Amino acid sequence: MTSREVLVPAERLVRWFENFATRHGEPQLVVRQGRLCAAAPDGAVAEAALPWGREYDGQADVGLFRDAAQAPVGWGVLLVRKGGFAVARGTTSEPEATKVGQRHVQGRTKAGGQSQQRFARRRDNQARQAYEAAGEHAHRVLVLEAGRRLDALVCGGDRTAVEAVLSDPRLARVADRRTGPWLAVADPRRSVLEQAVADAWSALVTVPDV
Repeated sequence: MTSREVLVPAERLVRWFENFATRHGEPQLVVRQGRLCAAAPDGAVAEAALPWGREYDGQADVGLFRDAAQAPVGWGVLLVRKGGFAVARGTTSEPEATKVGQRHVQGRTKAGGQSQQRFARRRDNQARQAYEAAGEHAHRVLVLEAGRRLDALVCGGDRTAVEAVLSDPRLARVADRRTGPWLAVADPRRSVLEQAVADAWSALVTVPDV
């Protein structure tokens, strides 16, 4: 059986479960493996996981689960693509520090032979410099200026680019705090970062397809 995942902002969780009950009947709520699980009379089920990889250990109550989803946590968001990066950190849904930057990396060429090889080397060097710049800012925002150690890091963009940035030894502890969900984002811009932070603060609700 396949399933779909939806990101539900904490302030909409109560309404989401109310709509679930309207469609499927009043569900039975239980807490299982750190998630709030709902089983409806018609067989429909849903499982909600707290943001930032946290486990829920409270009562089987949507309101209490919502409160847990909004509880402060030391978080970071890192988005990287070849053309730019964005990084943010905080303890609530309002970021305490952000940085967005772009670096030019040439696209692919159809040229062949030595010209293509020179172009590929230049492009690789530009990408490496872009990742190094992203790593410098990530180190500053997530490590040097952080008032406390990060509890969780959500990443997105291009997986190869993110791995390249987090390979910086100075970010080893930050990299160890990675959790889901992976955010498939466009080139990082201010608006993209803002939406990524909102998504990272949302509960991940899994609903099996029927």
